This record gives sequence, C-alpha cells and structure tokens, in this order.
Amino acid sequence: MALDVDGNVHGSLSGGCIEDELLAKLQAGELASAGPELLEYGVSPEENERFGLPCGGRMHILLEPLSPDKIRCEQLAELNNALAARQPIRRVVTLMTGDWQLMTINSCQALQIDSNSLQQDFGPRFQLLLIGANELARCIAEIALAMDYRVMVCDPREDRRSQWSVSGAELLADMPDDAVSQHGDSFTAVVTLTHDPRIDDMALMQALTQRLFYVGALGSQRTSDKRRVRLKALDISDQQLQQLHAPVGLPIGSKSAMEIALAIMAELTQLRALKRRADLEAPIS
Repeated sequence: MALDVDGNVHGSLSGGCIEDELLAKLQAGELASAGPELLEYGVSPEENERFGLPCGGRMHILLEPLSPDKIRCEQLAELNNALAARQPIRRVVTLMTGDWQLMTINSCQALQIDSNSLQQDFGPRFQLLLIGANELARCIAEIALAMDYRVMVCDPREDRRSQWSVSGAELLADMPDDAVSQHGDSFTAVVTLTHDPRIDDMALMQALTQRLFYVGALGSQRTSDKRRVRLKALDISDQQLQQLHAPVGLPIGSKSAMEIALAIMAELTQLRALKRRADLEAPIS
C-alpha cells in the first residue's frame, strides 16, 4: 500500500482500520520519517478487535519513506520496466539505511525478512488468454478484469471478433497456437472455449508444450476424454496431458455461463493460493 500526507491511498493492507490509523499517523508526522520502521499489529485480543484482525492473527508491516530523489526514481522505473517486460525482479531492502538493491531472477520466492533486510520478489501480472470470443469468454473476462488479470481473447473468426464488447480485454486475431506461443509464460493461464477442435486443439497443442501456470479446456467429461485421445494421437505425451484441466473449473454444479466463469476463476484462485503456500514452505535458496 502507498499513502501520502494529502490522504491519497493506493492498495490495501487489511481492508480495515489499520489503513486509517497509518494515514492519521502519517499526517501527524509520526510515521517512518527518518527511515524504515517495522510495526506489528494484533499483539493483543483488544487490538485484534479494534482493527478487525482474525482472532489470534498478527500483521507485521514494514513502512518505508519514499523521496523523489534520482536514485529512487531510477530504481522504481527499473522495477516497473521489468514487470512490463514480464521479467521477475527481486528487491532487497537494508532495514538500517533503507537502501534498495534490485536484481533480476528466474522465479519468485515468498517474502523473507530478518533483523537486517527484507527480500521481496515481484512477478509480472497474471494474465489470462481465452480462446474464443463468446458469451462464456465475456463472463470470464469481466470477473478476471475485476481481479486484476490482464485478459486477452483470441479468435481467428472475424465475425466473432466483431461482436466482442468487453472493455479492457485485448482482442487478438492471431491463430491460437501463435497467440499462446507469443504470450504464454509461467504467469499465464490459457482456457479454450470454442467447442471447435480445429481451434481449441491448436491452442492446446502449443500450450501443453510450454511452461504455463494453467491450461484448461471447456467441455463435459466425455468431451474431455475424447480430446485427450486426439491430443495423444498428435504426439502430446501423457506427462504433458497431466497439465490439462478438463473439464475446466471447480466442480460446483455450474450450468450458466456466469456460473461456469465463476468456477474457472475460483480454480485459478485456489491454484494461486496453493502456489503461494508452496513458496512459503520451500527452502530458501
């Protein structure tokens, strides 16, 4: 979260009173004016009730004053440029001085902090590539955009693209395999939605050979079984097929387009949470 003395707040910490207290302290000149400051909330049950934290929960907050000096502006630009290029980047803060070090990395680890420094990895924004510009894609795109995904919709059929109307989603006229090849990375989810094997299978053949976050395909269990047989005949290995989520989405009994969209975004949310937990439990390298 970023905040300033004029009362501007971007982002959130708890969705509760902690933000208000920090803003009041900042405006009173009581907040991290000289250098980084580490605060802890939730130490007592009374504080939990006051700030709306879960019972027994604690929150550690590192406060950093940001000044518009040349070095810091250059570092912020470097960080933003890396994320725009979809390159993970690590920020290490020396807690005594507030100095930063930035370094490019191949993959992100969970945040680490000790008495001397904080290590924070930033990955690029998660993106969702939908194959097929139809009603279900519209529903998924609306939810995903609200969840801060970058949404791309690929459909080689001009008549389908001409009917697309979701503002904020990028419309691609590429062939599906080209779109996956160009935009796919470890922060990308690909979901096929056309029910046309000539389009969906083309995307899946490419997606299953890349290191993507998620690959899903719409269809019943019977349709999904037939799809796996086709893909295996097209030299997709059993190991690669294990990456395919089909039927796509969590099994919540969804029927309508919006319900199916909710099931798909819920599954992505669940998998992202599992990944964060795995990152926390992974040994530090």
